[in-house]
Amino acid sequence: MSPPGGTAAPAGGDARQLKIALTLILGFMAVEIVVALLASSLALLSDAAHMLTDAAALAMALLASRLAARPARGTMTFGLGRAEILSANANGITLLALALPIVYGAIRHLITPVEVQGAPVLVVALAGILVNLVIVRVLGAHAHGHGTTGEHQHQQQQQQHHHHHDHDRMSLNVEGSYQHILTDLFGFVATAIAAAVILLTGFHRADAIASLLIAMVMLRSSYGLITASVRVMMEAAPAGIDPEEIGRVLASQPGVAQVHDLHVWEVTSGFSAVSAHVIVEPGHDCHQVRRCLSELLRDRFDLPHSTLQLEHARAPQAPLQIELAGTSETELLPPSAAAGAPRGASRAR
Repeated sequence: MSPPGGTAAPAGGDARQLKIALTLILGFMAVEIVVALLASSLALLSDAAHMLTDAAALAMALLASRLAARPARGTMTFGLGRAEILSANANGITLLALALPIVYGAIRHLITPVEVQGAPVLVVALAGILVNLVIVRVLGAHAHGHGTTGEHQHQQQQQQHHHHHDHDRMSLNVEGSYQHILTDLFGFVATAIAAAVILLTGFHRADAIASLLIAMVMLRSSYGLITASVRVMMEAAPAGIDPEEIGRVLASQPGVAQVHDLHVWEVTSGFSAVSAHVIVEPGHDCHQVRRCLSELLRDRFDLPHSTLQLEHARAPQAPLQIELAGTSETELLPPSAAAGAPRGASRAR
């Protein structure tokens, strides 16, 4: 059995690109730590610590993508698609854990400034900007090649929906890695500016100010990743989807008498699902109504994976004419009352 949705493992070329990115991060991080200690730069040391989490984020992204591509089996009926959501959540938590000590250290350096050697910090920061631009390009190629498999995903790629999907939507997992790299890129830009200020003015608190700015960006990225991943794990409706609107639209379709038990959730990035119980008016074809509703959910709400339980509403019945035994009188009773009449005591005419 194949999973109804999921994330494909990176192709060989994408895997090689990720390995190149990991090598660049780890190699440059080692150089950065040495220069940060020699130059007494907290901003540079913060960037180095963040690059370590970049490497971990990329490794987790690659592992989670491979897990998500495994077919559904046994009790894992949706496969391991949510592995990437767990990875994104872990990325958000590591960003949060890293930002807090940076804030503490930056406040200490604002109160008691430390002499920072601006020249080596500036050189390393500029080199870091270049390295991170290369990594962003590598990850960009991986994200746009980070497709989905199966008929369900092929249909999604054919659909263009204005509510909540971008043209080239990356998975939440790869987005987590992007947040790390982009935050690191901003950190190097802030560090380079701080180093230039130190060289030109001798204002050593610029290093601590840059560290605070880096921490603020990290906290913002952390909040976005954690809230987005928790929404998926709590099976909330996908962003941009209003379940009440879906219910109203479905109930207004021809042949639909009632819609209830409506559920909309996101299994993993790019794989949203909907289920509902639909009561069909008498005289309408259940199969035709189901096809129309499924097409509506796919085309209007970008929900191609739908599970609809349909049943007919009871047709109105005319009152039964009852003749009482042993008399010539007749009485009109509703079907419910007639059903309760004793057998042999009356007969229907």
